[in-house]
Amino acid sequence: MREGVNGDPGPAPQGQEPAGTGQQRGRRRRQSPFEDAVAAIIEQWRRERPDLDPSPIGVVGRLGRLAVLIDRGLAQNFARFDLSGWEFDVLAALRRSGEPFRLTVGRLQSTMMISSGTMTHRLDRLEKRGLVERAPDPTDRRGVLVQLTAGGREVVDEAVVAHLDRERQLLSGLDESGQRQLADLLRRLLVHLGDTPTSTQA
Repeated sequence: MREGVNGDPGPAPQGQEPAGTGQQRGRRRRQSPFEDAVAAIIEQWRRERPDLDPSPIGVVGRLGRLAVLIDRGLAQNFARFDLSGWEFDVLAALRRSGEPFRLTVGRLQSTMMISSGTMTHRLDRLEKRGLVERAPDPTDRRGVLVQLTAGGREVVDEAVVAHLDRERQLLSGLDESGQRQLADLLRRLLVHLGDTPTSTQA
């Protein structure tokens, strides 16, 4: 589990102090207005284990907490279209693949970074909703193709417009230059970890 992501990143209920607050108040340093929850976690490790370097938490912990907070913000938007995040991901992968908006199950699975069992379950649900349909792959006797239905294309074409607007809102804490710099750093880290276009081919 990622440090700093296991609990609720939100504040304590109004009027209620977190556990141990009274005991720790005397030794708590003044908090900077630019300090986030991860900075406090790092400071706690430095105090309790000065023999360790907790600096990786500054990246990994923040990425994890950002993922949680961004997922929450996106989920609110997807609900307007009666979609969950994973449903949108599957529909979007098919839509951006181009005509005829069809991919193999293996290709979808690698793109989603999920297991075959999870992929099957998700496709079952989307097929019941009439958003995708499955058919045998004529080039592979054991293969299955997944294709957007007309209804699925209509839903994703509408949802993606609002989705991109929501992402812009969530990133508005950074200017365009900051967003480009962050995108480049994240791209380099993903390539380092092996997440490249060829890794999602199947």
